[in-house]
Amino acid sequence: MASVKVFGSPTSAEVARVLMCLFEKEVEFQLIRVDAYRGPQRMPQYLKLQPHGEALTFEDDNLTLSESRGILRHISHKYAKQGNPDLIGTGALERASIEQWLQTEAQSFDAPSAEMVFSLALLPPSLPKQPNNDNGNGNGYNGGKDVAVLDASSGRRAVGQEAANQARKEEEMLRLYEQRKKDLEKLLDIYEQRLEEARYLAGDNFTIADLSHLPNADRLASDPRSRRLFESRRNVSRWWHEISSRDTWQYVKSLQRPPSADAIANAGARTGQGGAQQPRTRSGEEHDRRNY
Repeated sequence: MASVKVFGSPTSAEVARVLMCLFEKEVEFQLIRVDAYRGPQRMPQYLKLQPHGEALTFEDDNLTLSESRGILRHISHKYAKQGNPDLIGTGALERASIEQWLQTEAQSFDAPSAEMVFSLALLPPSLPKQPNNDNGNGNGYNGGKDVAVLDASSGRRAVGQEAANQARKEEEMLRLYEQRKKDLEKLLDIYEQRLEEARYLAGDNFTIADLSHLPNADRLASDPRSRRLFESRRNVSRWWHEISSRDTWQYVKSLQRPPSADAIANAGARTGQGGAQQPRTRSGEEHDRRNY
């Protein structure tokens, strides 16, 4: 049995980073899928490891970790002699550059990109125009007042208030999106300059500094409302195409797709319950179906 276990959902950015690294390093591991939304109904084995229900838990023999970038460092160092040899670099200068850009991702890219992903999930498919301040409150929705003031005796006021609340929520999400977009644009301008002189962020090789960007960047680059952040910058666009086209990332994305109804039914028939299955994986090639 594989000594490495990953508890979590591949749809989580934290988990996706770790899976990508394991595939790059060709490390055999067992993925135990844990639904982050099941709360106290999550498997007891997982709650013993993470009483607060963090999105990710990583086990390697007797070592347990839960911070994704620390896990990337651990995998890259421990399994340095297998798989992709460049993830953590070799010389001191190269490793310092990798660490610098990994910290840049953690401190400057992660938060704005994650908040943009969150806000896009709550905004309509076509983004409304920028708030326009016509009513003096800094938005173009008029606070939902026109909708809220309706004939209460007809029972329409409650409906109007609900619409007003939805409008305010949408306005808040749009403000969040626009602010974080500005933050990310400034950072990507720096990336554009860096990638003018280097193929990847830390130099000529794909490293964990590039890898760590993939989960959130993929959500933004896949959404027509935000993909121009990458497409409008020539060097960033080239870099993004290269790192997102890697076979290892495509395999992580395949794990993020929900299982088909037939697969769930077959899994339930084999286990005697409605549970899903998880792969025991080596280099994305072996699939040993096991119960949760």
